[in-house]
Amino acid sequence: METKTPVFSGYQKLIVFLLAVTQFTVILDFMVMSPLGDMLMKSMSLKPAAFGVAVSAYAFSAGISGLLAAGFADRFDRKKLLLFFYVGFTIGTVFCGLAHTYVELVAARIFTGLFGGVIGSISMAIITDIFNLQQRGRVMGFIQMGFGASQVLGIPISLYIANLWDWEAPFLMVAGLAAIIAILIALKMKPLTQHLAVKSANSPLKHLWNTLRKKSHRIAFTSTALLSIGGFMMMPFGSSFAVNNLGVSNAQLTMLFMFSGVCSLIVMPVVGKLSDKVNKFKIFAFASIWMMIMCVVYTNLSITPLWLVIVLNILLMIGVMSRMIPSQALNSAVPNLEDRGAFMSVNSSLQQIAGGVAAAISGMIVVQETKNSPLEHYNVVGYLVVVISIISIILMNRVSKLVKAKEGESTEPSSLINQA
Repeated sequence: METKTPVFSGYQKLIVFLLAVTQFTVILDFMVMSPLGDMLMKSMSLKPAAFGVAVSAYAFSAGISGLLAAGFADRFDRKKLLLFFYVGFTIGTVFCGLAHTYVELVAARIFTGLFGGVIGSISMAIITDIFNLQQRGRVMGFIQMGFGASQVLGIPISLYIANLWDWEAPFLMVAGLAAIIAILIALKMKPLTQHLAVKSANSPLKHLWNTLRKKSHRIAFTSTALLSIGGFMMMPFGSSFAVNNLGVSNAQLTMLFMFSGVCSLIVMPVVGKLSDKVNKFKIFAFASIWMMIMCVVYTNLSITPLWLVIVLNILLMIGVMSRMIPSQALNSAVPNLEDRGAFMSVNSSLQQIAGGVAAAISGMIVVQETKNSPLEHYNVVGYLVVVISIISIILMNRVSKLVKAKEGESTEPSSLINQA
């Protein structure tokens, strides 16, 4: 059944733009490590295991920082909180660009993760404060475009300037862009203090514990963790599988990234609009089934023509990304106003930590005899993703029922922007 979707105001559009570009810089900072891997490893004489530590250092520090910040997330103006962590993220990215040794690089990645890992949760809390449930699907769609934009624009540009100068240049580029966005946030975003009117007598640690102990929150957290594990399991070895198993050359990988990214830019807003007009759980379930089918097909491929690899990769990415928008929109409606910051922080932390766990699990499953031989057991990872996705559908159905019950009990409070 279709419902009329509210129109965005000019200020809401500005917020969507600022948060989308913020997301773009954070995602690019994380993702650019992978395509720069070969250059980094040669420059610092690193073994693959050492490079893996440098990549995972960000994810685990981001997850830990989100949990530590959760108890404090609802005690400050969300604008000030966003600025604090985004400035810290910018400084950390500068440190990455200035690192000259392996120890300095790992330390810089840990520092960057400590700040960058909280930004997504703060953005989600801001979205939930400013946009009502009927608007959030479209907002999530635009915010998720940061993932596609990082592939279409960020990674190719980063590789280009890295080849012109060195591997440090992309980090300095991201830091420069982030500095401009931080200034715009400081000048253009209004304070977000509506949640502070709901007083809490609990200490930060007790607030965190109360957030964790609620059954509805635990169901949403579990669904988030499983979604992230299912989504991240195939990613670490995606490029290696394409090169060693499908016959894609290193030069063609950029084309593969770009086509997938362009597809994400087109599909994400469409999925966002659909999830606002029709049942969000149905969109999620359909996207999950689509992804499961494509996982089995893609992970069982051998040498394949480039055009077919691109088509199948795009179809797979549509399924993977289309799950995230309705699931995030549903999860955002689970917490009450006074718990949103803490809830989003824990939720974001679980995404980061689950991503690290997923990479570790797939690393134990996938085998490669030599650096140029095909990957073995990658299809087992695909089958495991299918099992996890089935469980995710069951859990997300429970989240959907919780949201419907909550909507029946009370009306979503007016957004801050509507009161301004």
